Amino acid sequence: MLVKSVLGHTPHYGKECFFADNATLIGDVIMGNYCSVWFQAVVRGDVNSIRLGNRVNIQDGAVIHATYKTSSTTIGNNVSVGHNAIVHGCTIHDNVLVGMGAIIMDDAVIESNSIIAAGAVVSKNTLVPAGSVFAGVPAKKIKNSSPALISGEIERIAKNYSLYASWFKD
Repeated sequence: MLVKSVLGHTPHYGKECFFADNATLIGDVIMGNYCSVWFQAVVRGDVNSIRLGNRVNIQDGAVIHATYKTSSTTIGNNVSVGHNAIVHGCTIHDNVLVGMGAIIMDDAVIESNSIIAAGAVVSKNTLVPAGSVFAGVPAKKIKNSSPALISGEIERIAKNYSLYASWFKD
């Protein structure tokens, strides 16, 4: 793992976190317990702060960034950020799945129990209401999150990534 301090800020993380050998953490990054940052993923808090809750997984190739002086990034608990997704200067509440290749832009707010579909582009300032599934370019609501989607996708993937991380313990 590459950890770099910038402008007096050094990344901090909680207990039982997993970082792939080529994961990158930079600057003003604080994450909770049981998080994982996977291969070639970047959490880059050089231009603004990035805060991650507990049991957040940042999957392979994903980029978490922010906008200088205007838009920090906050990610709640039990959040999965899929492969090659971009999360930029936004707020993601608890219990959210961000699909592979999705992009979430500045000042968007993703409320709890929501899914951002693979490949979706959530435009600047978009509000994704709690319990929604958004898809498309630009992303729009396509349906409500059912209890089956919440347990079968959001919760299942977050739990699976905690399991996968345990395979890499020394």
